[in-house]
Formats: sequence, C-alpha cells, structure tokens
Amino acid sequence: MNIAIALLPVLAFLVGLSLMDSFKLVALRHVLRSLAGGAVAALVSAWLIEGTPLATMPDALIVGWIGPIVEECGKALLVAWLVWTRRVGFLVDAAVLGFAVGAGFALVENVVYLRALADAPLGLWLVRGLGTAVMHGGTTAVFAMLARTLVDRYPRHKPLAMLPGLGAAMAVHVAFNHLLLPPLAQTALVLVALPLLMTTVFERSERVTREWVGAGLDLDIELLQLVTSEFFGVTRIASYLQELRARFPGPVVADMFCLLRLELELSVQAKALVLARGAGLHLPADEDLAIALGEYDFLRRSIGRTGMLALGPVQVVSDHDDWHRHLLAQARGG
Repeated sequence: MNIAIALLPVLAFLVGLSLMDSFKLVALRHVLRSLAGGAVAALVSAWLIEGTPLATMPDALIVGWIGPIVEECGKALLVAWLVWTRRVGFLVDAAVLGFAVGAGFALVENVVYLRALADAPLGLWLVRGLGTAVMHGGTTAVFAMLARTLVDRYPRHKPLAMLPGLGAAMAVHVAFNHLLLPPLAQTALVLVALPLLMTTVFERSERVTREWVGAGLDLDIELLQLVTSEFFGVTRIASYLQELRARFPGPVVADMFCLLRLELELSVQAKALVLARGAGLHLPADEDLAIALGEYDFLRRSIGRTGMLALGPVQVVSDHDDWHRHLLAQARGG
C-alpha cells in the first residue's frame, strides 16, 4: 500500500498530462527518456548534497535551502537542454516533458525513502506521494513553461531568459520545504493548484498551436508556390539573394535558395502532421523525409555560419518553426 501511494500518483498525473496533449506533440519514448533523465538528476543531486562538503551544513539549512536549490538546478539542466536545442515547441510539450523529468526525480527519491523508512506511517507516504512527488513534477514543469515562453520572447539571451523560471521553481520548492502550512493541507493545495494551472496552460497552448498551424500553413503554402513559380525572380527574396552574389560564391547562394525552399517544404509537412493529429488522424511520415532532413543539415553546413547570418533578413521560418524539424524527426522514429 505504501509503495503504491508513494509512486503511483505522480505517474498517474504524468499520464493525465500526456492524454491532455490533443496534438500528440510528445512521443512516449521522449517521456520515458525524460523520466530517466530526472532519475539521473536525483542520483547526482543526492551525491552533491550527501557526498560533498555540503553534507556538513546544518540539517535545517540543507532541507530548507540547499536541497531545493541543488535539486531544482539538477532537474533544470535537462529541461534547459531540451529548450535550447528546440526539442520543445509549445507550452504543452514543455509541461509534459518538464513534469516527466520531475516525476523521474521524485520516483528515485521516494524509492530511497521507502527503503529507509519502510515502517513509516501512512500519513508520511500520503504527503510524499501526493504532495512532494507531484511538487517535484510541478516545479520542473513551471520552469519548462517559463523557459520556453521567455526564450521565445528573448531568443538572443537564452541563458538569462531561463533564470526567472529557475527562480520560480526554487521559490516554490523552498516554500514547500519550509512547511508554511500543515503537511496534509500543503499536499491538498498542491493537488488543487497544479491541475488548475496545467488546465489553463494547456487550453492556451492548444489555442496558440491551432493558430500556428492554421495561419502558418496557409502562408507557407503560398510562399512555397511563389518560390517555385516563374514569378519568383521579381520578389524581394530573389532580389536579396542576387545582392548576396557579390559577397558569397554562386554555389553558396544557390544553396541558400535550396535551403529556403526546403524549410518551407518541411514546415508544411510539420503543420499538416500537427493538424492531422489534432483531428485524431495518423499521418505517416513522408518516405523521403530522412533524405530531406539530411539535406537540410548538409545545406546549413555548406552555407556556413556567416552565410546563415546573412540569410536572416529573408528567413522564411521563425525560431518557433525551427521546432518542426524535431517533430518530423520524431514522426519518422528519430
């Protein structure tokens, strides 16, 4: 009974979040990887707290301050990497993967407690399973959502943009460990507040996703038709590429044109995939998708960093759209 109460609630919450993802933005294997990453973060955090000079600090300081700070930093590292590498595109997948990292952390922590306190009363496991474990998932989800939002807003200052989310996660964890309310009341507050927060976030993110798919798909199709038409030569994009011939070799400029066209093609595929998933349909990945993704990487290397910067003024996709390549790679099993 104690084992079930300590371990199952946080997993049930994670399953619930995954089911709320109507666009199926997160594949099961990525959820499992995030769980595993959270478990590793728990082991590393435990070593830092117990196997280094930090262990000599007073217990009250460790429990109230050092522990929450170290643990939230450990969980945040994996989530920060997911956001930085654009493996998270919307608040929904940020919440799911962030909560999965926190859940993996909480599972390891509670297994350790189960082994050390096997005879502890039921009340302890209610607090740890329904309160502490869900709190771990919730704080990491909050960090993930704030990081995704602020990185979108300030793409040139990614490290700084992630700090407010980390601070918020630390603040919630510190407050929880200081027992500002009786343990059971605090657990009840977590169980009420977190679902309300997640429901609000998911509703907003679903609306944003539909807008991105709807308006973006129409625009991408129009641009793709223009790029491949006989009228492309009189467009602003064509004029700009012609100007770049004075600064870059002809083959590099040709690669730039191919990259612009390929970005549009991949963007159309990604948005169509999301649209189909939102309608409950399974849209198989294009047979040539692996080749297209490989070509994309090749073109970027061929153009080089300076060339990519020069291409910025006529970039046909946004930083947000960069995530669609990860979605397509995920769809083909990458």
